[in-house]
Amino acid sequence: MSETATSPEEAAPEGGFRARHALLKRLADVVCLPASRINAFERAVTGDLLVEMLRLALPEDRRRVAARLAPLAELPNALARMLLRDDPEIAGLLIEQCASLSDADLVACARDATPIHRFLMASRRSLSEVVTETLLSFGETHVIEAVLRNSTARLSQTAIEGVVSLSRQEPHLCGPVLKRPELRPSGAYVMFWWCGAEDRRTILQRFAVSREVMQEVSEDVFAMAAAENWQDPVSRKALQFIERRQRNRAAIAKSPYGGLEEAVAAAAERGLNREVATEIAYLSGVKPVTGAKIMGDPGGEPLAILCKATGLGKSDLANLWRSMRRPETADDGSVHPAWERVQITYDMLAVDRAQTVLRYWNWSLSSALTPALLRAIRDGEEDGLDTYSAPERAAMLALADNFGR
Repeated sequence: MSETATSPEEAAPEGGFRARHALLKRLADVVCLPASRINAFERAVTGDLLVEMLRLALPEDRRRVAARLAPLAELPNALARMLLRDDPEIAGLLIEQCASLSDADLVACARDATPIHRFLMASRRSLSEVVTETLLSFGETHVIEAVLRNSTARLSQTAIEGVVSLSRQEPHLCGPVLKRPELRPSGAYVMFWWCGAEDRRTILQRFAVSREVMQEVSEDVFAMAAAENWQDPVSRKALQFIERRQRNRAAIAKSPYGGLEEAVAAAAERGLNREVATEIAYLSGVKPVTGAKIMGDPGGEPLAILCKATGLGKSDLANLWRSMRRPETADDGSVHPAWERVQITYDMLAVDRAQTVLRYWNWSLSSALTPALLRAIRDGEEDGLDTYSAPERAAMLALADNFGR
């Protein structure tokens, strides 16, 4: 502090003021002094003076001060506020390097500054849920993708659900969001409907979970529910999700086809019509709306999941594929890529895991379809998603395209 000679670093740029340049550097040095040399009030006052000077300083001067202050463990609030709202190349020095910035500093910067500032902030290390939620709230896909690719950032479940919803219109977000540790199976299962082939494979490999533990702990509860004649709708619905059996015995007893294989064979022979498709859905233990979504899927992988979950063989899968007039061979005589992908999907899944996916789809696409939810799907009321349960939100997202959107 006692040094008065001008160092080479303090040489003013051509046409500049040497005194201003030197003073800016000296004041920045004072702010950087350790707590043993300067108390908090002195640092704050020095920071206030530096702010007033920087308001009229050249961008290069502000950049030098920002670079000097970035490593600080404690930065005067007024100084941080001003520099964070400066040009991106200046603010970026603090955004990327200054560990002393609080969540409040970052949130305020995100709200007050530009998309470029938010994009720089998206790659900052150890972003908290509060900051990432603010960044995602602007709906800027390049910022959202940068946040998703930031492995040190933390996302809340609300933020993840928002990104899952957005990925329907922005498919390039599917890959990054599938890598997030915060994503839960419920979000992945509903994303399946609009994901590409590789992302669908990722979902099945990572999120198609077993229900073995649930089956073990609830084994005796099935007898209790049966003794009560299954009168409790809450336990009945949960046990239907947990149980090992997938096919609907009551539907099989009433079916004119005698069983699921016979219904599939009839579809292959005569073609798949509404009546047979509905019957196949009932025999498979799912509602017609779930069956329609599965059989109408362009990719075909849900069909493999349906067959594996219900115990149908690969010949039955082929019959069902043919019943929908889907191609089995390409123009050059090789196996059609879609049909090959469907067979691989069938082979890669265990029965129990396929049932988990199928039952979640059935739960979210049918059980959650209240009249209010159907109206919301038709009207596109996605702004009110927070008022609905997880399966209801899944149904709104997955079925929105079925209602002419």
